[in-house]
Amino acid sequence: MTQTVDALFDEGIERYKAGEAPETLIPVFKEVCDRSRKSSSAWTCLAWLYLLVEKPALAFEAAQKAVKLNPQDAQARVNLVLAMLETSKKGVRQHIELVQQLVMAVPELRDEVAQNIEDGFVRKPGWQSLERVKAWVFEA
Repeated sequence: MTQTVDALFDEGIERYKAGEAPETLIPVFKEVCDRSRKSSSAWTCLAWLYLLVEKPALAFEAAQKAVKLNPQDAQARVNLVLAMLETSKKGVRQHIELVQQLVMAVPELRDEVAQNIEDGFVRKPGWQSLERVKAWVFEA
């Protein structure tokens, strides 16, 4: 019997939290996205994994889908900004401004984004684009 999409997503998150390599988790989240095309959280996770493995063009596509499905998802927008920076795309400011508004309005979102940024530095030390995003969102 195949796993439900929710079970597969939850398993992928747990494996990520346990420290599994992004390369091995990308197929899991691709399957979740294929089976549940309107899951913004799955697209957000896939975009993050692509960013961690230096595939910003694929991250950009996944992050765009996540933002389209849930425009109020701060992490999806952070991922989109990171992908835009790493592919030299213009239009970053509007996304950063919205992230700033979201994290100011909702303390839980602020904590979540801050934790994800710190996780990014652990998994990808010296990540310059992430340094910029952190400064824009939290030090502005």
